[in-house]
Amino acid sequence: MADDVDSRSATDGGTRRRWRGDRRLLAPGLSWLIGTVLVTVFFAIGAWQRRWIADDGLIVLRTIRNLYAGNGPVFNAGERVEANTSTAWTYLLAFWGWVTGGQLEYVVLWVALVLSVAAIPIAMYGTARLYGNRFLGAGSAAKSITLLLPLGSIVYIALPPARDFATSGLENGLVIFWIACLWCLFLAWAMRDRERTDVRAKAAFLFLAFFAGLAPLIRPEITILGGLVLLVLFCAPIGWRMRVSMVVVAAAVPVGYQIFRMGYYAILVPHPAIAKDASGAKWGQGFTYLGNLFGPYTLLLPVILAVLVAAVIVATRVRSHDPAQIDPHAHIADDIPDIMEPVASRPRNLAARWVDFQARLQQPSTVVITVATAGALLTLYWLRQGGDFMHGRVLLAPLFILLLPLMVVPATIPMSARSALARWRLAAAGFIILVVGGTVWWAAAISQNVLSDAGMDIGRDGIVDERRFYVANMANENPITAEDYLDYPRMRAMMERIEELDGKGGIILPSGNYDEWYVAQLRNNLPEDKQHQTTLYFLNLGMTGMNAPLDVRVIDQMGLAYPLAAHTERLTDGRIGHDKNLPTAWVIAETGGVSGGPGLPGYIDPLEVRQANVALTCPMTQARFASYKDTWSFARFRHNLRQAFDFNGYRIVRQPEYEILRCGLDPVDVKPR
Repeated sequence: MADDVDSRSATDGGTRRRWRGDRRLLAPGLSWLIGTVLVTVFFAIGAWQRRWIADDGLIVLRTIRNLYAGNGPVFNAGERVEANTSTAWTYLLAFWGWVTGGQLEYVVLWVALVLSVAAIPIAMYGTARLYGNRFLGAGSAAKSITLLLPLGSIVYIALPPARDFATSGLENGLVIFWIACLWCLFLAWAMRDRERTDVRAKAAFLFLAFFAGLAPLIRPEITILGGLVLLVLFCAPIGWRMRVSMVVVAAAVPVGYQIFRMGYYAILVPHPAIAKDASGAKWGQGFTYLGNLFGPYTLLLPVILAVLVAAVIVATRVRSHDPAQIDPHAHIADDIPDIMEPVASRPRNLAARWVDFQARLQQPSTVVITVATAGALLTLYWLRQGGDFMHGRVLLAPLFILLLPLMVVPATIPMSARSALARWRLAAAGFIILVVGGTVWWAAAISQNVLSDAGMDIGRDGIVDERRFYVANMANENPITAEDYLDYPRMRAMMERIEELDGKGGIILPSGNYDEWYVAQLRNNLPEDKQHQTTLYFLNLGMTGMNAPLDVRVIDQMGLAYPLAAHTERLTDGRIGHDKNLPTAWVIAETGGVSGGPGLPGYIDPLEVRQANVALTCPMTQARFASYKDTWSFARFRHNLRQAFDFNGYRIVRQPEYEILRCGLDPVDVKPR
């Protein structure tokens, strides 16, 4: 009987302890859930209201159309050019388009929207886990209530560009989704018991390595984040067998694709990286781009407040060495030195210090430092590159990364304020709550702000609110399909020209008149398969490529889908993202157009066309043509592998006259044809 009573008492005591533990988690869990649902819903509503597909977002869809038609992952049939920066985005959309069988514009709209919206709660969940052991366990010992309140997530979703590029057809949604998932996986590794060596723990570790290794396929510059994560994992005390396995798993897909890229496309990077000279430096334009994002939304204010909150969080975490106040299984204990360890016994030589450093890598603070470093480096990269022509677009990913540790923030409220420490924590919690409230007010105030020059005009800095620009030019609040873009100036006239040249061939060139396109005739001595080829030459590749049939060759003066233009030198004072501009004479010469007579539009100099014909005979230029135009075979694959390094840095002079001199060609060959 006494044993039964003792057993019931022990059971009741355990139940009460579990109930107290569950009740302790109720406040942070419920506050996190409410905040996450509200932020996610508001973001989803805002993204849906601003749904659209950008002209650049349509570019990838032509590649997918060619894939479905059996022409391969190319923009124009017969030309192996990778016109899309994100490899993963291309094949992800191709997969969902194949599975659903839906119209590609709506497939990309929904995939982008779902990934963008899902990234927010995933990131907030990871951040909640970051603060779980550090604040919830401490709150129990100190008889406190901890609230997990949204902060960084509010800053992100309040920005109009974040909602614009939640759809847009571009890979922004995939990028932030991948970042959010990597954040959670990295934190899960940091919080895992270091002594675990079971199959499940090893599989989770290798999956993290695999996922981080996908970075260059998500977007090349995101490799900064993926690479730093892999570096931390490699340096952790995992043993050389696991290190080798990690490297193999992380490198298998990106290295395999890189070999394919070099052998198939004959370059080292996605073709847009060459068209935009991604290794170039335009620091001044980069800081202009930064100001273009921060200025309209007074973004510096919430950023400063977020930094202050981060400082308060660091200052108020548990620092007591009293074993009664620290859960020995919590990772907070990893940050506290053993005060009983004699100073003299601590390692001093370099090898021992390295071992000690390795042992301390697997903890949440390492994850935060790694992520913050990656966000800062990625921001510096875009400042050096000069940013982009689309307002805010390329800074969204680094901003999202930097906000990860503050997606939600803990406000720990002591139940009593009798001690100085309790009063300090109460003041800190009050400050955090005020900052969250102020951030909500800021978000409401700026959420509908627009650029001062948004709409019909592109400012002197070359940066434009891309969505509002197209909405204003087409009088369509939600342009989604390629057909919607027929209302853009020149597009309906372009379609008429394409129909006129069907079966005849020619080179369609834009004019200053929105209702007219020029046509340059082809030479009579072209090979039979080129005699009736229609080529369209225009900057906006998305709307043209998706509205034009696949048998129409679509190329651009900037070089996103046209290697000849991509391999020209970058214009020093050109508009950012558009600072290559191939003269039309090159296109007429390369396409086989006439170099004089009534078949040549009057504004084109026949001499320049003849000079371009000579300049095109440069051996390296001819080799580049062969690399992506010749029939693909194993011999061509092997040849491209060897030449990819040379082609990546190859540049020609924009003026045919000077290109002749650069290549050492004989200008005597410039004669009428």
